[in-house]
Amino acid sequence: MSSVDSVIEAAEGLVVGVDSGGSGLRIALAEAADGAVLDTLASREPVRTGPGGISAAHFLEQVLPAVHELRERAASGAAAGRPVLAVAVGAAGMATLGHELRAELPDAFAEAWGVRRLALAADAVTAYAGALGQRPGAVVAGGTGMIALGTDLASWRRADGWGHLLGDCGSGAWIGRAGLEAAMRAHDGRRGGSAALLTRAEKLFGPASGLPGVLYPRTDRPAVLASFAPEVGACAAAGDPVAADVLGRAAGHVADAAEAVCPAAPGALVALTGGLFRMGDPLLAPLRAALAERMPQARTVPPAGDPLAGAVALASALASGTLLLPEDPSLLRLFGGATA
Repeated sequence: MSSVDSVIEAAEGLVVGVDSGGSGLRIALAEAADGAVLDTLASREPVRTGPGGISAAHFLEQVLPAVHELRERAASGAAAGRPVLAVAVGAAGMATLGHELRAELPDAFAEAWGVRRLALAADAVTAYAGALGQRPGAVVAGGTGMIALGTDLASWRRADGWGHLLGDCGSGAWIGRAGLEAAMRAHDGRRGGSAALLTRAEKLFGPASGLPGVLYPRTDRPAVLASFAPEVGACAAAGDPVAADVLGRAAGHVADAAEAVCPAAPGALVALTGGLFRMGDPLLAPLRAALAERMPQARTVPPAGDPLAGAVALASALASGTLLLPEDPSLLRLFGGATA
């Protein structure tokens, strides 16, 4: 089908975008032509993982009824009787745990809705598409973990996202761990400690001597560590030099990751997305300075949208034959469609 035919077809159809992460699923029904969202649904139940990675069966158990409901709710309006032309799924763990999804979703969606075009993407790709669309640049997604993704529209580059033991440098978990280390230094009387951080740590977790017993047995250690990051931010905002140093070092790590993936050409865009950057100026001020120093050719811009908006944008571009973001074996797999 020519690109002109794809655009004409898209004007008559719908697309589905799915954002699947650790806090659950979000599903959007949108216009194929321009990605305008008609309705959304959310589930607080994260998709299970098993021996085959992310469970395709559990994913479909949630998504198929949700899309059916969205189409039913839209049936009395402009969406009545219109076909779903493309679906885009962004999932945390898609790169390493997405084997079942890649094996089963194309046939499942074709059977359910007659969909011919499908994009299966890592959540970092949908975060990129939501933040910058189809423009060259770099996006840093920061929360409990941290990953940077960049593209020149010919290929992708990734930095970090290796988890709290091997990386995620500058993330919420990294900041929380560094802050707790400074608290324990103060508890011991070692140099580099912060009495302010020790006070906040004991208020949050109990006596400092018991912190290893509180933290080490937990299976959700990254989230527990990240829960202390706002306390580091609050101490830095109140003038604590140790906390400010932690955030300065975190900013350097985030800027390093952005620099590693950002295209070298002048005019490349950099966006920061995720809850980490809601910490505000205690983190953002040193981060802006670090980005300007490392990448004077780039321009930092606010993200245009979130990962669900990115999934919708991918699906819309697939439906209209205008997808520019490059395919990649682990980051962005296309089924039944082609880039422009």
